[in-house]
Amino acid sequence: MDTPRLRTALLLTTCIALPLIVGLAGSIFTSGSIPGWYAGLAKPSFTPPAWVFAPVWTSLYILMGISLFLVLREGTGSAYEKQGIVLFAAQLVTNLVWSVAFFGIRSLGLALGVLLVLIVLIVATTLVFRRISAPAAWLLVPYLAWCCCAMILNAGIWLLN
Repeated sequence: MDTPRLRTALLLTTCIALPLIVGLAGSIFTSGSIPGWYAGLAKPSFTPPAWVFAPVWTSLYILMGISLFLVLREGTGSAYEKQGIVLFAAQLVTNLVWSVAFFGIRSLGLALGVLLVLIVLIVATTLVFRRISAPAAWLLVPYLAWCCCAMILNAGIWLLN
């Protein structure tokens, strides 16, 4: 494999691994709370079955990583690229903070607020990424949609409990 291809493969692998690692870190707070605390909460009727969350989040983290890769592959060093990377990092950290708020400290209201911030950051990231790579922006749309659904679900659980 020649050097540019190897660099590209390493960049893609790193970009995908980063969100997956954050997801794994979030699962530290999530996994212990699902069978007891979360299972005991009153939930809206539209709550997906618990088994849906892991494959959906894994898929979303992979799409996020590919999106980041497409932006970094452009490698222009532009202000938009730098801003996009900062926003991407901020939304990724906020994603982890939601797991801590909801499952770690079990604060449904705080988690709802974190989700609102997360959605704003995803929208901002998507808009900046769009200036660099339209496919990169489109790859974030399922993540945005899922987080909007999560916010509605979080709000429903908060109201019912």
